[in-house]
Amino acid sequence: MRTRVALPVLLALAAGCAVGPDYERPEIQPPAEFRSQIEAPESASLADLAWWEIYRDPVLQELVREALDNSFDLRTAAARVEQARAQVGVTRSEMFPQLGYQGAAQRGRQFTGLTADNQTFNAFLGAFSVAWEIDVWGRIRRASEAALADMLATEEFRRAVVQTLVTDVATAYFDLLELDLELEIARRTTLSFEDTLSLFERQYAGGVGNKLETSRALAALAQTAAAIPALEAQIVAKENQLATLLGRYPGPVPRGAPLVQQALPEDTPPGLPSTLLERRPDIRQAEQAIAATNALVGVAVANFFPRIGLTSLYGGQSQDLDNVVKGPGNIWAIAGQLAGPIFRGGALLEGYRGQKAIFEQARFQWVQTILIALGEVSNALTAQQKLALVREDQTVAVGALREAVRLATLRYTGGLASYFEVLEAQQQLFPAENELARTTRDQLLATVQLYKALGGGWSADDFTPPGWFEFTQVCREPEPHSSIQPN
Repeated sequence: MRTRVALPVLLALAAGCAVGPDYERPEIQPPAEFRSQIEAPESASLADLAWWEIYRDPVLQELVREALDNSFDLRTAAARVEQARAQVGVTRSEMFPQLGYQGAAQRGRQFTGLTADNQTFNAFLGAFSVAWEIDVWGRIRRASEAALADMLATEEFRRAVVQTLVTDVATAYFDLLELDLELEIARRTTLSFEDTLSLFERQYAGGVGNKLETSRALAALAQTAAAIPALEAQIVAKENQLATLLGRYPGPVPRGAPLVQQALPEDTPPGLPSTLLERRPDIRQAEQAIAATNALVGVAVANFFPRIGLTSLYGGQSQDLDNVVKGPGNIWAIAGQLAGPIFRGGALLEGYRGQKAIFEQARFQWVQTILIALGEVSNALTAQQKLALVREDQTVAVGALREAVRLATLRYTGGLASYFEVLEAQQQLFPAENELARTTRDQLLATVQLYKALGGGWSADDFTPPGWFEFTQVCREPEPHSSIQPN
């Protein structure tokens, strides 16, 4: 009867209410719309699209897939998730009875004082032990809550790594295409200067031109040609950067459509600011940090209360090995334990206050992360709008300078203008074309940054394109003692 009564009482105590505050999301009121948002706010957002719907270049898509498959940053993040998941199990294990065993065998001689001879004896022990801390105040449950929140935070970190990886690959790819275009412009301009120098040399040889014009044309050619090896070095460095993101050795990277033919979605609505709290992995990670520190406040409160536990022992002990498992050697014990603090010099109180301060830090960091996210979206929207205007003006300028070069060359060959007029037009066209190429790249990157700022690009584990691998297989841990080699 005592057993029947005691067991339900113990279970009720173990399932009691945990001390400390239950987690509730801090209240925050996001703005009704993003700054620089032109159209009226709507629920549809660019971030709702999967990354392969944003980056439509098949070569870029394949590079992103390779990066997700091979990136060591992503593998590291996945290993962190597994570590945090294991820690949840370690913390939660304290809620269950801990079963163990022990055994001992001893042979010795001792002096009894009753006879002249010392006696030789044997001692054998075999027993099972059980220890169980009854979680009356919820200390273990709060610690488990904290460990679970830490695990969820590392999962959000992994998603942030996915998002950053996709964005970095796209950014490096567009940078590479822009460098290719600059290299093409430099080579084309070099050929133009070579033609001009050849013309001046022929005129000088025929007694029509002069040495000054020939020298200036040679200097302009050399300055433009010097840009070619510098650009080639930048291209190699950018390809190596991409190779690192792809988890492969340094080497060439394939290209798809040229920079001017790259297309990104024209309709890029930002959606509602309130959705950032649910979509951006860094904000979600910061919120899980609040939940974890909130649970640890409960642990700090529970430390003020006594810990209640049960221990038991069952086994056998005898001088003869045969009697250890027989009735004569049978031993058992059941004990209850109660241990609590009385005076710790203020350590428990200060520990509680410190944990409360950590909770406040996490809450402030969450709000700060939201503010940073709102600013990034506004910056990307502004860049999108202003770069479109800049590109229009630069396109007009490049067209006008090309016409100026053509007209100056005609005037020079017709004897109506000096070489300096031709040289000035050519020297203005070269940087203008480079600037137009950079602006084209910046327009693409503005959409890339807006997509990331809105929280898009990390949900590859939720949306799998046709014929693609299962994302859950991307970050499997390598076999123990295996050699990891990049692809």
